[in-house]
Amino acid sequence: MLPFPYLVFTTVLEQGTFYKAASILNVTPSAISHSINQLEQELGFPVFNRSRTGVSLTPNGEKILPLIQQIINTQSRITQLAQQIQGLDIGIIRIGAFSSACINWLPPVIQTFKETYPQVEITVKQAGFSEITRDVKNGNLDLGITMLPTKEPGVISQKLIEDEIYCIAPSDFKTENGTSVSQQVLKNYNFILQKGDYDWDTKAALDHYQISPTAIQFSIDDQSIIAMVEAGLGLGILPALALQKNTGKVQILPFEDAFYRKIGLVTTNAASLTPSTKAIIKQFQDFIKEKYPSRLLTI
Repeated sequence: MLPFPYLVFTTVLEQGTFYKAASILNVTPSAISHSINQLEQELGFPVFNRSRTGVSLTPNGEKILPLIQQIINTQSRITQLAQQIQGLDIGIIRIGAFSSACINWLPPVIQTFKETYPQVEITVKQAGFSEITRDVKNGNLDLGITMLPTKEPGVISQKLIEDEIYCIAPSDFKTENGTSVSQQVLKNYNFILQKGDYDWDTKAALDHYQISPTAIQFSIDDQSIIAMVEAGLGLGILPALALQKNTGKVQILPFEDAFYRKIGLVTTNAASLTPSTKAIIKQFQDFIKEKYPSRLLTI
């Protein structure tokens, strides 16, 4: 059985306060406090900084977090394996994905998976690229869909597809050749993109076309970028996956020199994955292979 202080530790971290953790675990706040105090006494150092607004991990708490998550995940795998030995295909898969993957990929993949494994519970967390990878590393997620290469050591990644990056322009925008955008056309425009994209392949495209950082504005999501471009406030840069359900009155134009971002799956050690996680990874791979045989996503 999982030591209760470990469960309390991760629940407090997820919820941010002892009171919320007590509500989730259906115990009193004093029981939560006692359990954390007991854990800290056994370890010999504090794991949380306490304040009126909540708690945060101490530096030593951050060091033990991956180990405690590993213990919890191991217990979960033992439980799932025992259930499968008894012929029960049940368990939980925690998936993290960025916005456009949540919209376009997760619904059909999860729907097909649930037809075979109806008792497996699937939770989905929408987050940014770095957060997804970090949560996989720390054991808070079993599987992540994110951009590659990852910047977090200790995770295993596999490429799914290359996603072409496009220039989004107002409906009256004119190009030199009528089909693609060049550096000469781009130099007099501001660009609107998500802040999380700027350190990835989008930045490579901007650098290639010598777009100054002063000409870049940031928006909160893909649809906001399209709305701002439609209003004539600048040009957008978005990948093909984010444009699958575009309803804005804008032009989607390839760059004169094509740029792609790499999308992949990230997990921890493959040997430690539960059978159900391995099964949904196979489902993702089959989905991508069938939908995009060339492993390129274009408009």
